Amino acid sequence: MKDQELKREKRTQRDYSIGFKLRVVSQVENGDYTYKQAQKEYGIQGRSTVLVWLRRYGNLEWSKPKLHIMHNSKETPAQKIKRLEKELADEKLKTKVLNTMIDISDKQYGTQIRKKFSSQQSLDSTDKE
Repeated sequence: MKDQELKREKRTQRDYSIGFKLRVVSQVENGDYTYKQAQKEYGIQGRSTVLVWLRRYGNLEWSKPKLHIMHNSKETPAQKIKRLEKELADEKLKTKVLNTMIDISDKQYGTQIRKKFSSQQSLDSTDKE
């Protein structure tokens, strides 16, 4: 038991200068590091320390977690095409789901969500102008 206590190092709280904090915040906001990478790079012990600095000293909104999609700037053309094709497929699926929901609503509830255009309607609107 005493051997285990001797092997453990006591954690110490470090006080960081305001200049250091601002430099870390700047590097994270510029995209040089993620906040976790900055923690690891500079040996910052607290899990949320850098996030607290970002909220306090940063120029960006850090209070609410958001999904940030950061695409690698070194993305090859083939990788970019693959990513864009996936995004397109996702959007097509989303559109199909929404159209199906509109069709179901129209059938079950008798709604007419979609506007039905005819050539006569478009001619009528040009005559009024």
